[in-house]
Amino acid sequence: MPVRCQESTVLAGSATLVTLGVMALCASEPWPYGKYSKRSAPEATRLPARAAWFLQELPSFLVPLGILVQKPGFLFGPPEAVLLGLFCVHYFHRTFIYSLLTRGRPYPALFLFQGIVFCIGNGLLQSYYLIFCAEYPEEWYTDVRFSLGVFLFILGMGINIHSDYTLRQLRKPGEVTYRIPQGGMFTYVSGANFLGEIIEWIGYALATWSVPALAFAFFSFCFLGIRAVHHHRFYLKMFEDYPKSRKALIPFIF
Repeated sequence: MPVRCQESTVLAGSATLVTLGVMALCASEPWPYGKYSKRSAPEATRLPARAAWFLQELPSFLVPLGILVQKPGFLFGPPEAVLLGLFCVHYFHRTFIYSLLTRGRPYPALFLFQGIVFCIGNGLLQSYYLIFCAEYPEEWYTDVRFSLGVFLFILGMGINIHSDYTLRQLRKPGEVTYRIPQGGMFTYVSGANFLGEIIEWIGYALATWSVPALAFAFFSFCFLGIRAVHHHRFYLKMFEDYPKSRKALIPFIF
């Protein structure tokens, strides 16, 4: 039986993303992973960072890929498949490259479980909309929304990858000393890696011109934006010589 588009399901999923974004924005304390992880937490409740990031990001790659391969005639050509391919490209990098290179602190198991649930849900929402609901005209590839959106997606991904590389080079394996990141977008903001990912999903929302992608971009802005603010405060408190002109997330503004 063919799957039919249920607009109510799409709207409910999008509303959930928006709600989660608002909740993240209103959180008084930073999410307890990375530099904010509680060292007093039992070892049994934490996983190695590389394994945790791999397991968390994997559903966002496998879910849309699994849907695409079930529609072999859909893999190449239609804008819906190409756009979902961008989503897969991001999460391929996060799953198979970023997770294996990261040097983060042990990751809380509870937060990992929450992340897996989120990635499954968001992967299903974005895939479901693009494959079963979206209808793009044949000339969508020449539409300014598609062109500008893909450009922003690639730009944001480049900033994100370069910023992650910069952070990894700050200390040798096993070191726990914090240093001020320099170069690239870190010249202007403390959360350069977060800014890159936010730009990615804004571009994705523009290229897909869809409510689910817009909701995800909003969630990313809220979740990653507030984390950038917490990082900025952390750096200001730790380093007396931290660049005063550097902003938290948006160059020269915020």
